[in-house]
Amino acid sequence: MEIRTSGNVYLNLPPAALVEHSLARGEGLLTSTGALMADTGKFTGRSPKDRFIVLDEKTKESVWWGDINIPFDSKKFDLLEEKMKYFLSQKDLFVRDAYAGADENHRLKLRVFNTLAWHNLFCHNMFLRPEKEELEFFEPDFTIICAPDFEANPEIDGTTNPNFAILNLPKRMILIGGTAYAGEMKKGVFSVLNFILPHEKGILSMHCSANIGKKGDTAIFFGLSGTGKTTLSTDPNRNLIGDDEHGWTDSSVFNFEGGCYAKVVDLTREKEPEIWDAIKFGAIVENTRFKPGNREVDYSNTQVTQNTRTAYPIHYIPNSKIPSVGDIPKNIFFLTADAFGVIPPISRLNKSQAMYHFISGYTAKVAGTEMGVTEPKLTFSACFGAAFLPLPPTEYATLFGEKMEKYEVNVWLINTGWTGGPYGIGSRMKLSYTRAMITAALNGNLIDVAYKKHPVFGFEVPQECDNVPSAVLNPRYTWSDQIAYDVQAKKLAEAFISNFKQFEDFATSDIMEGSPSVR
Repeated sequence: MEIRTSGNVYLNLPPAALVEHSLARGEGLLTSTGALMADTGKFTGRSPKDRFIVLDEKTKESVWWGDINIPFDSKKFDLLEEKMKYFLSQKDLFVRDAYAGADENHRLKLRVFNTLAWHNLFCHNMFLRPEKEELEFFEPDFTIICAPDFEANPEIDGTTNPNFAILNLPKRMILIGGTAYAGEMKKGVFSVLNFILPHEKGILSMHCSANIGKKGDTAIFFGLSGTGKTTLSTDPNRNLIGDDEHGWTDSSVFNFEGGCYAKVVDLTREKEPEIWDAIKFGAIVENTRFKPGNREVDYSNTQVTQNTRTAYPIHYIPNSKIPSVGDIPKNIFFLTADAFGVIPPISRLNKSQAMYHFISGYTAKVAGTEMGVTEPKLTFSACFGAAFLPLPPTEYATLFGEKMEKYEVNVWLINTGWTGGPYGIGSRMKLSYTRAMITAALNGNLIDVAYKKHPVFGFEVPQECDNVPSAVLNPRYTWSDQIAYDVQAKKLAEAFISNFKQFEDFATSDIMEGSPSVR
């Protein structure tokens, strides 16, 4: 696809040139470390109610339609595309060719059109960067047009609001307008891969982080925000494959991206040294502010948003694996921050339980983490990434179960939340204990220990673990009132069952066997 413009077209500029353009155009400022600071304007996060998928013969029967995947008329899309092209016909454009997918056999070739230079730098950082010789005859599989200064007319164009992100799978295009939140581009491509790879190739796409040990043992970490996914997968003794999006083939786990998009609220060098050191020239920080009188970023400043972020190439992390491909996983970790103090700190799941908890995607938000949250709030997000799933969650879960069984993968449920009682009474699980349990699982030290079945959820709980007090492993015994624990466990199980009703029409009996019991 071509976009004709009377303005300048800048093709595949290097980071230094994009930083220069950004500064000259007033799009950002340089920080004391050389990173580019930019604001995303009105939208400081994704706008899920303004994300659409074009409804046509290809998508009608396959897409999981509803509040997450909102249908959009194909004719309206064509008209909106022409309006955007006309709008861009007098604009300077920053164009980038890139890959999504470190596995050469399953990657997408992308061409991105940006009206902002810093957006093009974001794409350079977050997608995979072709070699110079690969660009000579580059033919894209998918095109992204991102114009934050173009707004739709909802009454005419069929959108809900002036801002929009629309995926057209048959036409192989993504249109984004009215929002400068750069993450819309990254997650738009992720949604595309979440359709193409499982539906057309039988490859499991996953919203997860991954690392690999010195012996080639790959580990995968699923978890919603606040569960420790980035922290626990960043291990100085293991190489980082990626921090957010991956595919699982019959021979490998591969990163979809070429960079990391990490939250930086309250970032310190002591807590996250790898991320801290990666924020240098070529990196981007979004919606942050300086300390008074200098160009040092104040990561505790949340006057713009709690969702302050940084985007940098993955090779800015010293122990990253290049290329970002690992072997079949040996261990998979589901991370949950259970604010109700019910889930054991580590449990082993069988195939049915793994599929059930994969679909459930449970964690809990606590007071202070989000406006209006004054007490622990249950959160379920299918496959730990419901917002990006074009297909029914049971399709991903079934594929997950098949791969788990075929490759004899261990699946562990890790509670990084509360023990000894719920939030406000108990205490947060010590990070040192969580790291010790994950290390024991990775090293095979939990294979021959004794296990007990949890009376409500049914998964197996190890009764000993190196460098972890035995009393910590059984949550019921950490409560001073064990009857109160039983009541809380039953309430949480009932919440799981209630949430799962939306999937029962699609779920197999094998999946349903993983349900908790409230008898």
